[in-house]
Amino acid sequence: MTSKPAAGDIMIVDDNPANLKLLGDMLEIQGHEVRAFPLARLALAASVAHPPDLILMDVNMPEMNGYEACQLLKSVEGSAEIPVIFLSALNETSDKVRAFQCGAVDYITKPFQIEEVHSRVQTHLQLHNLQRALRRHNEELEAAVAARTQELREANARLTILDRSKSDFLTLISHEFRTPLNGLLGVSEIILESLPPDASGEELRQMYERCRTRILTILEDAFLITQIDVAPERFKVAPVSLHSAIENAINATSEFAASRQVTVMTKLEAVLNDSVLGNEKLLQKALQSLLETAIKFAEKGTTVLIQREATTESLRVRMEGSGRRIPQFSIERFFDILAIGDTLTPGGDLGLSPAVAQRILSLFDAFVGVADCDGAGIRLTVSLKRAS
Repeated sequence: MTSKPAAGDIMIVDDNPANLKLLGDMLEIQGHEVRAFPLARLALAASVAHPPDLILMDVNMPEMNGYEACQLLKSVEGSAEIPVIFLSALNETSDKVRAFQCGAVDYITKPFQIEEVHSRVQTHLQLHNLQRALRRHNEELEAAVAARTQELREANARLTILDRSKSDFLTLISHEFRTPLNGLLGVSEIILESLPPDASGEELRQMYERCRTRILTILEDAFLITQIDVAPERFKVAPVSLHSAIENAINATSEFAASRQVTVMTKLEAVLNDSVLGNEKLLQKALQSLLETAIKFAEKGTTVLIQREATTESLRVRMEGSGRRIPQFSIERFFDILAIGDTLTPGGDLGLSPAVAQRILSLFDAFVGVADCDGAGIRLTVSLKRAS
């Protein structure tokens, strides 16, 4: 079943009344709306006021010929897209070339056949409608993209404000907490010093030290995470000795490991150049946080083994301990902030340590992963880029 040809608003421009009558009747029979003009200037004025879907134009006319009329038509924004078909008794190649140079879409020589005119009219009406639909689609798409871009710009502005507010808030909290906290801790230490040097007094002193360390660590870690999230560009990256960072991290966690009765051992593969991209202080902090995490999972009397492995483009640090395993549902969110609220380890909850390490390493385009060992315990793997 063939679809009915689309009707259009067609303008005919010809100084011959017989041609106007013949073409007008033929097009009206096909269902088109027809406007006929004997002079080009009249057609131009009408096409600007009410643009037609198609113009059939003679070439040789008084006052202004078809070529001149077509050029003027194409120079006006409101009528430039109207397709023009020339009908002319001129059949030289140069005449046709000039017509197309003026902006015409087709050229029919006289005397013309009604079927040919009808076929070409239908073809160019369909093309014009498709082009018009495509322009509308592009305009709608551009408007949608512009609206979405504006939405994203506004959302980004809101996020920037929220990030800045979060940073300012945590900076304020960190500062304001420290002032009264220093007084509170100072008074507590004075009170603890007055306790008798017996077992109960020592237990209270150890409890106080654990709580003091935890509070200060949480404040520092929360502030550091916020700084990394809000303004990572503040932290400069440079070549760092991985061996030194590992040694410093081990020294910093030695007291905690001793309190947990966990031994830290190293098995560092010999590497000619162990420089990696990082920040000396932050890389040590990340490795220290991961080592403390591994120690917390380790059972008393066991060992946490640190290994360093070299590849062509990276250096890897692997920490393995014997002890508790991570439930499968917790592995995917292991490095999320406070995502694991339950105490999974013999050494207490993880706090912000995994999140801090992951945020720091992201500054260096480094990767950290966690998995359960084949036996008991966990494996933490850090992959760092070599410094060129």
